Amino acid sequence: MAALGQVVVGVSGSLAGLAALRVAARAARDSGRVLVAVLAWEPPEGEVRYVRNPDSAWAARCARDAAARLDRVFEEAFGGTPPEATVVRRVVRSRPDRALGRPAARPEDLLVLGARTGARIAALRPRVPAHARCPVLTVPAPAFARRERRALRRAMARDFADFAAG
Repeated sequence: MAALGQVVVGVSGSLAGLAALRVAARAARDSGRVLVAVLAWEPPEGEVRYVRNPDSAWAARCARDAAARLDRVFEEAFGGTPPEATVVRRVVRSRPDRALGRPAARPEDLLVLGARTGARIAALRPRVPAHARCPVLTVPAPAFARRERRALRRAMARDFADFAAG
């Protein structure tokens, strides 16, 4: 399995991130690769300020919150862990470009990124190839009207169970 590489996806919880996670899961399943979902986090005030006034209890809480957010993203995207793929979840204290580039280090890997807006992905794109040594696939956010986006953000997988059954 290691010779196949892995599919690495950046997870943020945005609509683009959810779309990227779904595309990455499908790519991992179809190719027989491991899906590595990475959620990068940094202290809200930044690492420089944290270094000046470190608080290990606070940092541990931020890491737990990030892990809970990663679990919520999988719940929102699939209703849990997709059974048809081998999934590794990683919560990394780092900038997203570094956190994503490290696991996507081999040419046979695939890095999948959600593209929320052209400006945001354009800002990330130059940094990612500096760390990733594999193909990079960007997945656009689905196009929805503002009120539809608000409704979808509040929806859970169970909200669609009746729809799928009927």
